[in-house]
Amino acid sequence: MSYETITAGIQDAVCSVVLNRPKVLNAMNRQCILECADAIRTAEDDPSVRVVVLRGAGERAFTAGADINELRTFGPAEVLRYNRDWLNLFRRIEFCRKPVVASVRGWATGGGTELSLACDFVVASETAKFGLAEINIGVIPGAGAAVRLTRWVGRLRAKELLMLGRTISGQEALAWQLANRCVPDTNLEAETHDLCRILASKAPLALGAAKACVNIGAEASSDVALEYELREFAHLFTSRDQKEGMTAFLEKRAPNFEGH
Repeated sequence: MSYETITAGIQDAVCSVVLNRPKVLNAMNRQCILECADAIRTAEDDPSVRVVVLRGAGERAFTAGADINELRTFGPAEVLRYNRDWLNLFRRIEFCRKPVVASVRGWATGGGTELSLACDFVVASETAKFGLAEINIGVIPGAGAAVRLTRWVGRLRAKELLMLGRTISGQEALAWQLANRCVPDTNLEAETHDLCRILASKAPLALGAAKACVNIGAEASSDVALEYELREFAHLFTSRDQKEGMTAFLEKRAPNFEGH
């Protein structure tokens, strides 16, 4: 996969998507947003990929979010079109039937925090800095952060980030349940690799079903979500992986899942 603002490559069933604008703390202009969405779509369509990881190039940032140099001259019509690209990227991540992991080092403010909120797992280093400080430049997040954050951490903490413009550390993000793990900076790559290795060993179709059920369950009514989960469960019984998993369990051996 060839891009200008990101790099993407596959190794051991893991597609690594790297935001590659380190001179501007990997801030994402429109091209970067569109390229990232395309890389996620391509990885989802590739049967050799089991897991997607998002990273930032360099040591200083995951991504500092939107490229303010591009954004500052926009009017309302232009910013609506621009932020729909952000919305489409986040929905692409959420609807992807493969797990998406954010591996966060350094600055992950603004759109960086929004991006991490859309991912399934967040592994943060102790140098990570999360926050939604748009209030300090006269705006608010415009791609769903207020909605996702409120559902994730509740109204009080959401308002603390959104209205005070606070920046929180990786350890605080872990305590606030905005990250799954927080590790020393030198351990970030190994911890991310271990998580991806475990995910890649699981049944791909079941992983996709579990992800979809959690996302639907977080938003839909209980009756709708329960019926959705039941249908996902039943559909897995059409797969060879279900037969392989149960047979392997009975035979006391490791299963060989193929995603079929």
